[in-house]
Amino acid sequence: MFLLIPAAGVGKRMGGAKNKLLLKLQDKPLLAWTLINANLSKTIEWIGIIGQPYDFDQFQTIIDQLSLKKPVVLIQGGETRQQSVYNGLQALPDDAQKVLIHDGARCLATPELFDRCSDALSHSQGLIAAVAVKDTIKIVDDHKMVIDTPNRSYLWAAQTPQGFDVKLLKECHRKGLKLGWEVTDDAALLEKCGHSVQIVVGEETNLKVTTPIDLTIAEFILQHRH
Repeated sequence: MFLLIPAAGVGKRMGGAKNKLLLKLQDKPLLAWTLINANLSKTIEWIGIIGQPYDFDQFQTIIDQLSLKKPVVLIQGGETRQQSVYNGLQALPDDAQKVLIHDGARCLATPELFDRCSDALSHSQGLIAAVAVKDTIKIVDDHKMVIDTPNRSYLWAAQTPQGFDVKLLKECHRKGLKLGWEVTDDAALLEKCGHSVQIVVGEETNLKVTTPIDLTIAEFILQHRH
């Protein structure tokens, strides 16, 4: 299985101006934890990190310190996550037929989750890790007035990894670029192109580290996990 890690963002909601994946969780950068778990996966055999060149020296230092068993390639990203993933797809080895895409900020995804998604992708053209929504969700208008309350039994919170047939995802990305679609995850491109996307049960601990409180929660999870 081939893995792409979008890692080109700046942690504005963290209150900083640098790549949030370089922030420390315990004694390691966030990106390091993502790579450790990917390296422990039984199915992943190649890793591509999509970032900006000004971060590559620090990314390479992290890679070297971890002594990973799997090849890791640095790929230049674009101005948006969507453009970055498109670049990553073009950089995949020629023999790549299936790919997992995983946000580097979801640094607590376990090797078992990577493998579960890989196994499910063997008989699926597109899938996402997700967890059932527990809260009651409200739809509001521009004035923050509630206009609807959807049935939460049909609601799932999307996570990553997300897995796809490489050829199909490339086609959907090209169509998205041509038509000017702007999406927040790759599964949405498949949906817009009329393709089905499967749910693989994710992990409650697979949070996306976005704000300072998320770092505190991630620290707590790691302490109990270890």
